[in-house]
Amino acid sequence: LTSSPLLLLSVLSPCRYRAFTFGLTFLLYTSFHLSRKPISIVKVTHTDTDVSYREFTVLHWHINRDLLTLLGAMDYSFLCAYAVGMYLSGIIGERLPIRLYLTFGMLMSGLFTCLFGLGRIYNIHNLSFYIFVQVANGLVQTTGWPSVVTCIGNWFGKGRRGLIMGIWNSHTSVGNILGSLIAGYWVSSNWGLSFIVPGLVIAAMGVVCFLFLIEREYCSVTDDTILYTSGPSLDTVLTNLQTSFNTVQLSFCGLQLLLNGVIEFSLCLLFAKLVSYTFLFWLPLYITKAAHLDAKKAGELSTLFDVGGIVGGILAGVISDKLGKRATTCAVMLLLAAPTLYGFSMISEFGLGPTIGMLLVCGGLVNGPYALITTAVSADLGTHKSLKGNSRALSTVTAIIDGTGSVGAAIGPLLAGVLSSRGWNQVFYMLMAADFLALMLLLRLVTKELTSANVVKPRSGSTTVE
Repeated sequence: LTSSPLLLLSVLSPCRYRAFTFGLTFLLYTSFHLSRKPISIVKVTHTDTDVSYREFTVLHWHINRDLLTLLGAMDYSFLCAYAVGMYLSGIIGERLPIRLYLTFGMLMSGLFTCLFGLGRIYNIHNLSFYIFVQVANGLVQTTGWPSVVTCIGNWFGKGRRGLIMGIWNSHTSVGNILGSLIAGYWVSSNWGLSFIVPGLVIAAMGVVCFLFLIEREYCSVTDDTILYTSGPSLDTVLTNLQTSFNTVQLSFCGLQLLLNGVIEFSLCLLFAKLVSYTFLFWLPLYITKAAHLDAKKAGELSTLFDVGGIVGGILAGVISDKLGKRATTCAVMLLLAAPTLYGFSMISEFGLGPTIGMLLVCGGLVNGPYALITTAVSADLGTHKSLKGNSRALSTVTAIIDGTGSVGAAIGPLLAGVLSSRGWNQVFYMLMAADFLALMLLLRLVTKELTSANVVKPRSGSTTVE
């Protein structure tokens, strides 16, 4: 169980294997986001007045209930479980082989995603069933992010980490785009398939992960080759899992105090992810209301937000690499994002052309800081010199940052469901306030970066400021 049967990968040049690992982890996490997107597309159909009575009877919802609030609660059940599970996932992920841990998570995620769609096909008339599936899926999906970031972070150094991870992190947007297109294809005819097909995709990628993924920890790297060595035995794996809750290699509190910036970046990500995930779960529905489009066209148009996110993530990585200032790069993008969100809420009512342009700009500014914090910043902190070379600690650091951010991801869609019933302007005011708070949380780190840029150490060892 701990040795890959495909020994064709046992001897590869370092550059080629790093490229292979880059592409493989990209595809693996693309499938995670691909499986999360369908619910945002399907909820557009559920709010269509022509089909509302039929869909309400399927889930035993009553017409006099606030549908948007119910759908917000559906999102919340997934995201709240994801946020809670992320902290535990980092601890467990430190002690298990990444390949096995990630494979298990992907197979289970495929199962629960398919179960949601099967509820439509078999006419399951119980809302608690769908809530249970969402909670279970949220828990198992927490295996993904700490695992792939640990894998990619250990294979690539700090030299051009911002650029490399900026490009790599586009898997989030690619997954959202593919998820929108797949779900949109069946949303009007049989929305159950909008979940079943992505579920099968992520399960299939879980098998690919088991056969091909090789961790840096179990490789002997030389100048010319990478030799794969056997991982721990099954008994060792089970022993590590059994002691996961008894001993903690890295204390959460100690780690946050030890690594300067973990607290600020974690809380900043909370508000940045609140904005990003509100768009992820509610943008197609907003477009149908503002641009008067059907569910399929709204889903296709919403992919432009993710296209902008790809560009924004890459730009954030390139700029932060060149300047050497991660916090400052995030702060500038957050500063520009708030007025852009207000502009989008106004311009989106004036036709398709302006809506397309603002979707691209908003996607770049909203997802740029989110992408930079969850990738390059997490990797920098997870490989901090104070960790004394503990490469497995990256999993815990990533889980702390992304787990805190996931709290915002859970709150955002829920608040959007409540506020949208009072008017979409209320939702955008909430998003702008979140961006402003994210910016405020980075001010100390920004000041430190700008101050350190002006410090010069003379030969005598004393410090002067230019």
